[in-house]
Amino acid sequence: MHRSTPGFLFLNIGHFLDHFFVLIFATAALHLTTVWDMSYAELIPYATPGFIAFAIGAVPAGWLADKWSREGMMAIFFLGIGVCSTLAGMANTPLQLAFFLTLVGTFAAIYHPVGLAMVVEQRDKTGVPIAVNGIFGNMGVASAALLTGVLMDTAGWRSAFIVPGAISIAVGLLYLLFLYTNPTENRSTAAGSIKTTQAVKLPRHLLLRIFGIILFTSAVGGLVFQSTTFSLPKVFDEQLADIAGNTTSIGSYAFLAFAVASFAQLVVGHLLDRQSVRSVFAVVAALQATFFLAMTQLDGIAALPVAIAFMLFVFGQIPINDVLIAQFAHSDWRSRAYALRSIVSFSVMASALPLVAWVHGTWGFNMLFGSLSVAATLIFLAALLLPTAEERVPAPSVA
Repeated sequence: MHRSTPGFLFLNIGHFLDHFFVLIFATAALHLTTVWDMSYAELIPYATPGFIAFAIGAVPAGWLADKWSREGMMAIFFLGIGVCSTLAGMANTPLQLAFFLTLVGTFAAIYHPVGLAMVVEQRDKTGVPIAVNGIFGNMGVASAALLTGVLMDTAGWRSAFIVPGAISIAVGLLYLLFLYTNPTENRSTAAGSIKTTQAVKLPRHLLLRIFGIILFTSAVGGLVFQSTTFSLPKVFDEQLADIAGNTTSIGSYAFLAFAVASFAQLVVGHLLDRQSVRSVFAVVAALQATFFLAMTQLDGIAALPVAIAFMLFVFGQIPINDVLIAQFAHSDWRSRAYALRSIVSFSVMASALPLVAWVHGTWGFNMLFGSLSVAATLIFLAALLLPTAEERVPAPSVA
């Protein structure tokens, strides 16, 4: 698929919805603590099973995409996540909501191993397409806080799940219509691809080193991403209490931070197509560590620009591992490579929720940001272990 086609637009919309749905609860929880008379720390763990499903579901999704149909899996994603979010809006207890959030996570797991493999298919340069797709995903993160706040303040918390669910179902039906009217042009199953993206062939020990670094940085990066995106509405609730009077205001500040930061991916994508991944990765991680450390010393309105700064580099890191996989994983098993990265990243993301609740309840957010600075430093050190250009032996892969 070329990125100017409607097919690429559907993939971008899918990435937006994927991140939007998994973060509705992050803002809804600020209101549900009152509805169900629970503390923030007590309520947050109910989202954990959904993120576990988000992680482990990537493996069967990637396998089915490679063996059956990537387009078919995308259609299931749109319809399944929409139906389950609508059901979540009908929950009457925390346990019921946790059950439906788990189903949301199960269908959300489809996108990354399937959608990303479709984005990079038939491309020589993958940095910018992945970055453009990533911006849509991050705008989903940004919009989740804002739109959830608006819907809750205007129509109640249930609407925050039901309205997006109905929209996703509508998009899924349009996607099925698109596939029906374009029966051959937009097929990208591994077995049916006419043209596959070549991967760089490396000695086995270098390939193992690269994928080891991808998995390590995906794990630590998943912890950083989840901790920041999930907790930022609560951070602003505490830090900006004097100027953020309701959930919509809190969501607006979170939207500002996420939306501005989203476009860092486009800059990073351009750099990845022109500079070495190793150097770009190291700079991004080093700046993450710097701004996380600065956040431990700030409160009030001064925290807002620093929050935007660290989110710039948290979001900026997202396309890097995806570009590495696109470079070194052959098309026939690329969905499974993305699935493996996803399960590592999202498994850690699931564990981040109880960790955030525990750290916040015990020490507060300053300890959290100090820990994230250490995590970003580990990513920086791992990036320096990527092979240099001199170590590589470039040759087109045929298998």
